[in-house]
Amino acid sequence: MNKVPLIIQREYLTRVRKKSFIIMSILGPFIFAAYVLIPMALATMEDKEIRTVAVIDDSRMFTSYTAEGPASVIPDREYIKFKILQDMKVEDLQDHFEETGYYALLFIPENIFASETSIIYSTKQTSIDVTEYIERAIEKEMENLKLAKHEIENIDQILQEVKTDVRVRNIKWTKEGESQETNTGVVMGVGYLAGLMIFFFIFFFGSQVMRGVIEEKISRIIEIIVSSVKPFQLMMGKIIGVGLTGLTQFIIWIVFSLILIVGIKTVAFPELNQTPTEKAVASELFEEGGNIAENAGQITQEAAFAEDIFNSLGNIDLAVMIGSFLFFFLFGYLLYAAMFAVIGSAVDNETDTQQFMWPVMLPLILAIYVMISAMQNPDGPLPFWFSMIPFTSPVVMMVRIPFGVPWWEVIVSGVLLIITFIGMTWVAGKIYRTGILMYGKKTTYRELWKWLRY
Repeated sequence: MNKVPLIIQREYLTRVRKKSFIIMSILGPFIFAAYVLIPMALATMEDKEIRTVAVIDDSRMFTSYTAEGPASVIPDREYIKFKILQDMKVEDLQDHFEETGYYALLFIPENIFASETSIIYSTKQTSIDVTEYIERAIEKEMENLKLAKHEIENIDQILQEVKTDVRVRNIKWTKEGESQETNTGVVMGVGYLAGLMIFFFIFFFGSQVMRGVIEEKISRIIEIIVSSVKPFQLMMGKIIGVGLTGLTQFIIWIVFSLILIVGIKTVAFPELNQTPTEKAVASELFEEGGNIAENAGQITQEAAFAEDIFNSLGNIDLAVMIGSFLFFFLFGYLLYAAMFAVIGSAVDNETDTQQFMWPVMLPLILAIYVMISAMQNPDGPLPFWFSMIPFTSPVVMMVRIPFGVPWWEVIVSGVLLIITFIGMTWVAGKIYRTGILMYGKKTTYRELWKWLRY
C-alpha cells in the first residue's frame, strides 16, 4: 500500500492546479455569502418609485367627497397613490393609457358586493405587492360597509381597538437549561443548503473519479499503471485523491464565506452591530420621544428581520454543522465514488455510462425529494428512515441536524454508512480489477455479476 500515497498525490495535485478548481474556489465564497445576505438585502430594500393608480368607482362606495374634491377611501401608501376619475369609462382610457402616466387603472363595478370582483387594467403586468394591497384594502372596506349595516355605534373605534398584529418568536430550550432564539426559516435554509451541497459534491467529485478512469482507460495508460500497482490500490488512490480535492475546496469556501458574510454585515448592516447597552440607550431615547413602537432600539422592521437571521445563525452550533458535514460528505463521497469508479471501469466512453448511472443516481435523487419533506417535519418516519439508509443518509441527515437530532440517531446513521462503504469498496474492487482491462465489449449487468464472482 506504499504506492497509494503517490497516486493520491498525483490525483490531488493534478486537480488543484486546474483553472476550473481555482475559478470555483474564488466564486464559491461569493455564492455562499449571497445565499445568506441577498434575502436580508431584499428585505431591507424598498421600491421607492411612486406609482399612481387611477380609480373608476361605479359603485360610489369607495369614493369620499371632500372640499378638495373626490378621493379614494383606499388609503395611499408611501409609494402607491390613488386618484379618483369621475365621469369616465374604461374605454376612454384604453387607447391612450400610456400617455396618462398612470401605473394602472382600478375599475370597481357597480355590483361589487354581488360579484366581489374588481379589475385592474394596465399596459404591463402589475407587481404583486400593488395587487395584494388593493385586494386587502377593498376587502377591508367592504367588511366595514357590511358591519355598518348593523348600526353598531363607534364601529370604527371598535375595529381599531381589536386590530392586532402578532409577531411569533421561536425560543428553543437546550438540555443545559439555556434559551436560544431561533428562526424556523433560517434553520430550514441552513439544512437545505447543507443537504444540497452534499448532493452536489458527491455527484460532482464522484463523476470526476468516473471520468478519470475512463480517460486513462481510453488512452491505455491504465495498462502501464497496473503493471506497477494493484488495481485496488489504484482505485483507492484515485478516490481519496479526488476526495481530498473536494475537502480542500470546501474548506476554502467556508473560511472565505465567513469572512465575506461578517465583513458585508459590518458595512451594509451597521445597525446590527450595536451592543446590547447601545440598543438599551437608544430604546430609552425613543421612549422619551413617544415613538417607541416604530423606532425602539433604532432598528427598523427590516433591520429586525435581518437581526433575527443573524441571531438564528449564531445559535446554530457551527462546529457540529461543519463536523457533521465533513463526516457525511467524506463517507458519502467514498461510498458513491466506489460505484462511480466501477462505472468508469466497465465502459469505454462516457456515452455508455448512462445505463449504469441511473441505479447509482436514483437514491440521491430520491434523497432530494425526502429532503423537502424533512424540512417540514424533520422527526417524521420518512425522514428518519431515509436518514438511516446509507445511500440517502448523507443528504437527509444533514437537513435534519440543524433542527436538532438525538446523538444516537447520528451515531447509528454514521456507523451504517461506514459499514456500507466498506462493503461497497470490496464489491467495487472486485469488479474494478477486471473492468479496467476490458475493451471493445458492451458491458451488461450480467457481465458485472461474473466479474464480481471471479
